[in-house]
Amino acid sequence: MAGRFTPRPTRTTVRGGHVDVPTGVRAGLPRQAGGPGLGRIWTPPGPFDLGLVLGPLRRGPGDPTFRATPDGSVWRASRTPAGAGTLRVAVRDGAVRAEAWGPGARWLLEQLPDLLGASDDPAAFEPRHRLVAAARHRRPGLRLTRTGLVLESLIPSVLEQKVTTDEAYRAWRLLVRKFGEPAPGPAPERMYVMPEPRTWALIPSWEWHRAGVDDKRASTILRAVRVAARLEEAMGLEAEGAQARLERVPGIGPWTSAETVQRSHGAADAVTVGDLHLPGIVGYALAGDRDADDAVMLALLEPYAGQRHRAARLILLSGRTPARRVPRMPRGDIGRL
Repeated sequence: MAGRFTPRPTRTTVRGGHVDVPTGVRAGLPRQAGGPGLGRIWTPPGPFDLGLVLGPLRRGPGDPTFRATPDGSVWRASRTPAGAGTLRVAVRDGAVRAEAWGPGARWLLEQLPDLLGASDDPAAFEPRHRLVAAARHRRPGLRLTRTGLVLESLIPSVLEQKVTTDEAYRAWRLLVRKFGEPAPGPAPERMYVMPEPRTWALIPSWEWHRAGVDDKRASTILRAVRVAARLEEAMGLEAEGAQARLERVPGIGPWTSAETVQRSHGAADAVTVGDLHLPGIVGYALAGDRDADDAVMLALLEPYAGQRHRAARLILLSGRTPARRVPRMPRGDIGRL
């Protein structure tokens, strides 16, 4: 890490996507008690790192929809087209063993290979910089997830618009725990499925305020959930078409749409523009320019056309980031006003 001190994680560095998945002596334990679920075993087609693949889906260490447990498992609580569901995945002897509970269990297991990067093609990526090549060599198990769910990635991305990481994660945590429903099956304590679109639409204005969400972001979410079905239909479109559909909702711009399709579609080329930190990180890593803007970042990533998001993730995972300066965005809490 550059600088004298290890920088605090920002929303951008967290998007590098690494989640520590314990692999200690408890890793061979069977699932927790709590009733039978549906199961599936899937063998990755190549090198595979569960923490890297699913890491971008975690919205902070207290995310009520995501948990990595000491037995080496990753748990996710999702709202699928079939209803709420809980998914548990763990790697055992080179194979992924998954179990799911709830009305959405079967859908989650059908989607499992895509979620774990089966539709991704890491071999299509050709490093053009030594730093990127080294990062790829150290992280051979990186694959891009494809959740198949648009709203699940869109709403937390809207909450992250132009606020600090702590504010965004706190808002997501408070709203999901208060208005969501407990995750089905034997999920770890305090895991919840995010609310249905109608529930999001009925959240009172003062509850948004208490969660620290300003009217602009709340209004964007309300507009999105009113056309939730049309937005979910964007899964039938290529990533660019899906971004265009998302951006027809007032309040959703290129930053938010890219953050969404990176997760929902596994979009390898959906580079995030308009970010506070990413241009400086990419500029510093590839050209020693910590003051790079979006135009400079896109020029540096041009050799990776078609794979720019993957290149950016590898740069984030390389650890070559500029030393921290005085924060440019102060933390606020409108809930105290």
